[in-house]
Amino acid sequence: MTEHWSDSQIAAAEARGRELRETTPYAVAARYDRRAGMVVVDLSNKATFSFPPSLSQDLQGASPADLARIEITPSGFGLYWPALDADLSIPGLLAGRFGTKAWMSELARRAGSVSSPVKAAAARANGAKGGRPRKAG
Repeated sequence: MTEHWSDSQIAAAEARGRELRETTPYAVAARYDRRAGMVVVDLSNKATFSFPPSLSQDLQGASPADLARIEITPSGFGLYWPALDADLSIPGLLAGRFGTKAWMSELARRAGSVSSPVKAAAARANGAKGGRPRKAG
């Protein structure tokens, strides 16, 4: 089914788009930094942010060559990797959303299970004191 848009609906959408671009940072450049292993995005407000592709549900496990081919959507509010058929939104990335709720829960679970020598030493010291105190009540 084809949906037809009225001239007033199109004009209203264009006005919302102009307002959004005036008030919300959008991508002006994007690249994959192989040395750092990071996707780097320059924003319209002169800020730059980066993130490791492993955080993104759609980019995890992609080759450096595929990650290097990034396109910015015409609005500037999205990034697209043609070889991966992957899209990420700039507002979503800035809000820390790298995938579905299930993906984000899994990332949090993995982060909580990471062990370091300091964390292991703290757990041993706590165990030597009798472990975690029981909750009152």
